[in-house]
Amino acid sequence: MPEVAIGKVMDFFARPVVAGIDLSAPLKVGDTIRIHGHTTDINMAVTSMQVNNVNVQEANAGQSVGIKVPDRVRKGDTVYKVTL
Repeated sequence: MPEVAIGKVMDFFARPVVAGIDLSAPLKVGDTIRIHGHTTDINMAVTSMQVNNVNVQEANAGQSVGIKVPDRVRKGDTVYKVTL
């Protein structure tokens, strides 16, 4: 499936398992993303997203968001939006 780079992982929190992502393009709840790096390869749907500890349905380029992830990600991993 085609993918478009939309950001980078800037932080990871083990409890709860959340990735802090700096966006370079818009992202919405329900979008499918892929987080890929040297030892990371996760495909997932965005089920919830927070900006400054407030739940949001969408975020724009330039914002930093927190997204729950199923496994560990690493700083510098690239976030792709999977497009159909």
